[in-house]
This record gives sequence, C-alpha cells and structure tokens, in this order.
Amino acid sequence: MRIEKKILPEFFDLVVSGKKTFEIRLADWKCTPGDILVLKEWNPKTKIYTGRQIEKLVTYVKNTKELSFFTKEEIEKYGLNIISIKDIKD
Repeated sequence: MRIEKKILPEFFDLVVSGKKTFEIRLADWKCTPGDILVLKEWNPKTKIYTGRQIEKLVTYVKNTKELSFFTKEEIEKYGLNIISIKDIKD
C-alpha cells in the first residue's frame, strides 16, 4: 500500500540526508511492513506542500502508548506508530 503523509521541512531534510530513518506518528491510520510511505514536505507557515517528496519502504511498525508527543486523549484513543524506514532500492 502507498500511504501519503505530511512532513515538516526540518524533518524532511533529515530523512533526505539519511540521518532520520524512522517516523513517529499518531496511530490513527493503518501501516504495515512492506507499505510505501510517501513523505510530502509541508510548509506550516503557508499551509501548502512545497512540491518535494520522498518515498520510503516501511520495514517495522511498533504501536505503543508510552510516548507523549500528542495529547493524552489522542494517545489513549490511537496509540502511536514508530516506523522504521529505508530506501526502496535497498
């Protein structure tokens, strides 16, 4: 499955550079190993996509409620996805 998600510019650049090889997302959607995660750079100031995007292969997904990036209510409802990613060609 191909899944498109927004990503902020500072995180997009880290993914492109290879320094960031994971995603932490609210688990309000289904994601499994083998899916293609399409990360589309989103500018929060202009509220539009920049046109840059990158595709990554999902290699691991862990659902948990032990992190606090989101509200307690959101975490209690959905949990979190911690997503390990790598280049598709590898």
